[in-house]
Amino acid sequence: MALDPIPSAESSFALQVERFYASLIATTDFNFNSEPSLGGRLLYVGQLNDGARAIVVAANIAGAATLTASADAELGKQAMRDGVVDFLVTSLDEALRILKNEIRKRETVAVCVALAPEIVEQEMRERGVQPDLARPVEFVAPEELLTWRVASSPTHWLPRMDAIALDCLDSEPASARRWIRLAPRYLGRLAQNLRLLRCSNETAAIIREQIQQQVTRGEIGVLVELWISSAEHFESCCFTPPD
Repeated sequence: MALDPIPSAESSFALQVERFYASLIATTDFNFNSEPSLGGRLLYVGQLNDGARAIVVAANIAGAATLTASADAELGKQAMRDGVVDFLVTSLDEALRILKNEIRKRETVAVCVALAPEIVEQEMRERGVQPDLARPVEFVAPEELLTWRVASSPTHWLPRMDAIALDCLDSEPASARRWIRLAPRYLGRLAQNLRLLRCSNETAAIIREQIQQQVTRGEIGVLVELWISSAEHFESCCFTPPD
């Protein structure tokens, strides 16, 4: 038995966010065991298009303060509804007031200015606003990617599997823990029944075994589909709870 195929837009967006997250985290100088954060740093993304939305979500997960722009206010409103940005404002001055306050506190925030990017960028130059971070490119694909989802009630069951994954990450960099903790919050309904994790094959196997055991014992009472993919192989399995 298998679930219906994952909508391609959902899986593509989540994977794009993960790769941008990896690219942003690579700019930090963090200890393997200390969770990285871009708190206190400003990222200017530019035009709020599809690629920029993925970058903003990745920056939210990484902890940065992000500024983007769009002359189409409806795009900004949709980004707010989707949880991509926190504020939609009409001027750079208003955006900077919000950003400076959150940057000072090293808090995560995303602001969209309802103006054309060229206008925002000109005003940034006039005010001497210099972003700390450059717009990232998609990072290389992970050697191993673990993905899972459930047949129903994802808001109930996926957090339980997130906890399982967190308990199995001792041999992974702390950036993986941050991803598991925060990606569900910032991806939200954009990928509500999908989890993916960049990790070693060994860690993926441990997580898979732990999930399988809990499903078999009925502690996870829903069908789970899980797969491990890399450039070399693809492995898929389904775990069904007892009747």
